[in-house]
Order: sequence, then structure tokens, then C-alpha cells
Amino acid sequence: MKKQSRYITLALTIAGIFLVAYLSSLEFVRFDLTSEGRYTISDYTKEVLENTEESIFIKVYLEGDDLPTGFKKMRTAVAELIAEFNIYSAYSIDFEYINPTLSKDKKVRYALYKSLLESGLTPIETHEKSDEGKTSQKMVFPGLVMTYKGQSMGVNLLKNDPRFAAESEQNINNSIQSLEYELTNAIQKLSKKEKPKIAFVEGHGELSEYQVMDMSRILSEYYNVQRGRINGQPGILDAFQAIVIARPTKPFSEQDKFVLDQYIMQGGKVLWLMETTTVNLDSLFINSETLALAHSVNLEDQLFKYGVRINPNLLLDAQSSPIALSVAGSDGQPKLQLFNNWMYFPVIATDNMHPISKYLNYIKTEFIGTLDTVGENPNVKKTILLKSTKNTKVESVPIRIELASLRHKKNERDFTSGKKNIAVLLEGKFPSLFKNRPAYKYFPGNPNLKKRDESVDTKMIIVGDGDIIKNEVGKEGKPYPVGFDKFTKRTFNGNKELILNAVNYLCDDGGLMTIRSRELKMRLLDRAKIKAERTTVQITNVLIPIIIVVLIGLIIAFIRKKRYA
Repeated sequence: MKKQSRYITLALTIAGIFLVAYLSSLEFVRFDLTSEGRYTISDYTKEVLENTEESIFIKVYLEGDDLPTGFKKMRTAVAELIAEFNIYSAYSIDFEYINPTLSKDKKVRYALYKSLLESGLTPIETHEKSDEGKTSQKMVFPGLVMTYKGQSMGVNLLKNDPRFAAESEQNINNSIQSLEYELTNAIQKLSKKEKPKIAFVEGHGELSEYQVMDMSRILSEYYNVQRGRINGQPGILDAFQAIVIARPTKPFSEQDKFVLDQYIMQGGKVLWLMETTTVNLDSLFINSETLALAHSVNLEDQLFKYGVRINPNLLLDAQSSPIALSVAGSDGQPKLQLFNNWMYFPVIATDNMHPISKYLNYIKTEFIGTLDTVGENPNVKKTILLKSTKNTKVESVPIRIELASLRHKKNERDFTSGKKNIAVLLEGKFPSLFKNRPAYKYFPGNPNLKKRDESVDTKMIIVGDGDIIKNEVGKEGKPYPVGFDKFTKRTFNGNKELILNAVNYLCDDGGLMTIRSRELKMRLLDRAKIKAERTTVQITNVLIPIIIVVLIGLIIAFIRKKRYA
């Protein structure tokens, strides 16, 4: 009877196992037991993957036995994420790892480097120090090339915060946090059939098409970018998901302001890149001095109504970009000399964790003003995106700016104004500037024109520097990259990242940018403690398991001896 009962129990156990396996094949279930959902991709990513129409192939350029330790960790994270993507993708996602430095043939190796650079991948040179104190150098392409529907694009994976070394643990961990965003963004860009429309507004002395050509090119990967005048035509902006007002220098008419206001009331989004002062750089270089003057474009009351005041002043920051002047050399010939204490060109570094300003590189600015949030409208949420350093000085205009000041050593006691606001995000329901004003007053030929006195939920971003989006234009008419500094020949990538993130955030409906805002807890080991207690840890890890096994064996032997004695 007992034997028959055992057979029944075994049969039921086997049947139960098969039943559970069958039911699990019908419904896919996974459990992520981490507190922050580390191994759970977002619903938005799942939706993008489920809508793929072909297989995706990815070449990951993180391979090699001599790959720095941090990048090996990144390689593992990429493989895990692609495996996770494959679970939800309608078609397979295949990938391979490639070592770009493997070939001993210099021509072959350099040809591959060139193709990777053309794909947009940025190489870095790492300096890794071993426990023995030896330093090794290695060139790494921390990125991948994704191919979908016959189109390819490069994706840089390293979030290179300039405050840390490229291969630092902080940069590697920040990069791992951003992997889902970078891959989902790439798939979305390659698969998007119809691009939303955005527009640069013209007609008020804004930056020209050539002066924003590089940023327009970058934005065109996501949007149908257009330019045009408002011309006081109600509804002319309604087809655009967002508009950019890039450094206007001439006053807006009340009709144009009305059109802008009602565009916002209907849910339109605006990126305002504003300046309240005028500084003539050509005059500065020719005459060695110039005047910074206040100027108005007749938008102050409108922005104030929405919740922001742009102050007519200049911000000087001890952290700034240099300026180059022509000086006489030892041979009597003129040469360019860099002066580092040109505080009128602040360089902004942000530790803000908002999706727009998260992990940005340094941002170059020129003659910027400060912002203040105003009003206590409970329907409008205000988020500061960019701040200066604490070592600042604020000068009210008009003010004389002289190149001779470069030869004077700055007094640290003058730079004590503290951190100042440079960019702010406003979200919510905004009051109309034209509330209690009849529309026919501005459009007498359109007596039936309707208007809203409060907006639907929308958002806007105001930046106190219009040059932040500007690119220099070479003599041959070719634009330099946005953020390029003609004095140092350095490109500040934060300018591009800020504008792209800002427009993406304005146009996003809560999908892609929410991935960027995810925070993964990095449970890091104390390297100093590991080094100091290395021997103790090794002995403990070897001996304790052996001791536990021996103790268990002795206990079992004692129990068996007592039971069967």
C-alpha cells in the first residue's frame, strides 16, 4: 500500500510540473525583486518593441581582453538589456561584439575608425591604474551601430560627465542607467514613419537659418523642422507641436503676441531663448570696449504673466570660457593669446537630475542674464533646469565692457552673488495675457475670433541666453557644430544636448523622457576598504565555507550515531 502511494505521489508531482510548465508557456510572467525595478523595462519601451516590423541588428564595439574594467561592466549591461528587449520585441534583435583595435593591419584598423566616426561614435582614451600602480592606456569606442529597415545609426553609450575621468565609476554607472533610453530612442528614430512638426519663429530679428543650421540638422532626425513668420495670423502655429523663439532682437507686435498666447492656450509648447541685453562683439574687438545696453522685444509682460522674469543684467561667473586677443609676439608679429578670466562667457555644469538637464556636458554661454520665477499660481509647476556656480557677480545694464579688464586680476570678494537661475521649465495651466481684452481690438477684420483665457495642460522652457543654440559660420558658409568655441577650438556638447532634450521633453507625451528620468541605485563597493582588507576577505571566503561544511557533516554524523546506536 505504501509503495502504491509513493507511485501516485510521484505521478502527481510529475503531472504538476508539466502543468505548471504548460501554463507558464501560455502567459509570460517575470518577477523583478529589486526595489527600483532594475530589470523591468518601461511600458513605453515595450510598446516600441512590439511595433517593430523587422529584425534589428546591433554591432557593439565593446570587446577585447584588455578592455578597461568599467567598460566590461557596460558590455555585460548591454547584453542583458538586449536580451530583455528580445523578450518583448515582435522580431528578433541580433547583436555581435566587435573589437575595433583587434586588427594588426594599421590601414584596416584606421578604416574601421573612420567608419565609426562617420557613424557618429566618439572614441575616448582611457587611463586605467592597476592595483600594482601601473597605468595602461587604451582607445575605446563606447558605442554601437544599430541597423533597422536598411538604415543604420551610431549610438554613443558613454555619459561622459566632464567632472570625472571618462572611465570613472560615476560615468560608467550613469551610462548604464541611460542604456534603455539610448536604445529605445535609436529604435524609435529608425522606425518613425511620420515626424511631428516644429518651427523656428522668424520676423523679430531672431537667429538666422545659418546660425541655427547645425541644431536644425540634429532636430530634423526627430522632427519636420520648418521656419516662418507669424505675421499676426491667428492659428498659423496650430499645426506645430512646438516652436522655438531663438534670440529675438526686435519687438513683437501685439497681434503676434496674441497668436503666440492663443497657441499656448490651445496646448502649444514654446522654447524661449531670450536675451534682455545687447553687446556688440565686433565693436568690442575693434575699439577694445563696448556698451552692454538693455533692449526690449515686448515679451516681458507675457513671460511675467506665465511666471518668469528675465532680468536686464549681465551675469559674470568665475567658471567661464576664455577669449582670444591679438597681441604682439616676441618677433613683432601679431599672435592670438587666450585670456582665461573673461567672466562674461560663463560655462555651466549641472548636477540637476531632471530628464532635460540630467548628465549634461559643459554648456557654453555668452553675455547671459538671470531669471526669476514670479507669482504663486498653484496651476503652474516651476522647475529650475540650469544654475550658475556660486562664484558670480551680477552687473546691471547699461555697463561698459572693456578688454583691458582681462589684464586685471579678478577680486574673489566681488564674486559672491551666489547661484543664479539661467533656465526654467514651466508646466501646467497658464493664464492668458489677453484675458479681459476683446480679441477684435487687435483683429478688427475678424470680429468672430474666439480666444481662451486659460490654457489646457502644457509646458514651456525659458532660457536666459539666446546664443546657447547658435553655431558659428565659417568663411565658406559651412556651419560649425553648435557649442563650438572659435577661440579654443573646443566644442561644448552640452549646448546640443540641452536643446535636444528640451525640445524632446516639450514634444514628448510622457513616454521616452520618462525613461531618461529613471534612477537605478548603484550599490558600490568601498574600493579603499577592499584594498586594505583584501587578505582578510580572501581568507574568510575560503575558510568559512569549508568550516560550515565540516560542521554540518559532524552534526549529521552525531545525529545518525545517536539515532542508530
